[in-house]
Amino acid sequence: MKKNVAVFLDRDGTINEEVDYLDSRDKLKIFPVAYQAIRLINENGMKAVVISNQSGVARGFFTEEFVREINDVIKADFLKHGAVIDEFYYCPHHPEHGKGEYLQNCNCRKPAPGMLLQAALELNIDLSRSYFIGDRLIDMETAKNVGAKGVLVKTGYGEDLLRAEGPDTATPENEPDFVAADILEAVLLILQDRKHK
Repeated sequence: MKKNVAVFLDRDGTINEEVDYLDSRDKLKIFPVAYQAIRLINENGMKAVVISNQSGVARGFFTEEFVREINDVIKADFLKHGAVIDEFYYCPHHPEHGKGEYLQNCNCRKPAPGMLLQAALELNIDLSRSYFIGDRLIDMETAKNVGAKGVLVKTGYGEDLLRAEGPDTATPENEPDFVAADILEAVLLILQDRKHK
């Protein structure tokens, strides 16, 4: 069976506005261009998979149930706009600031590859042909850790990151393959890149 290509997406700062810790539904503001971006992923036969660290759970700011609730709200909202997010994966742990069972050095917290490996298994994904769109260098490092390509967006923390560090300070482990203004431009760059293969 032919394997799927996925576009992995960071959540906060990439699909919706970065608000430090998204701890109430009122704070959820989806970037308007995200709907078209996900529709393009769907139309081009790729999987749209959200991958996010949610250390707010480990820190006791909100529960796993709340994370799943927000993810369900996002999924339903995209469906209303004719766009399908295939799956959500999140890591609730933190190696230093976690409480109880959430205090752990796990294999799922980005840049560790755990969530991507799980998605690859469950959704039959070829990681080497896939992409990761995110607003942080750890997203780029996560992509590199599984042989995927990374696209850094300037929304969320991305703009500050580029301004503060400059693209030339990225290390070989976390250097983006592409830089885009937002999630829509990132998907357009991916579609262009796939044409050249």
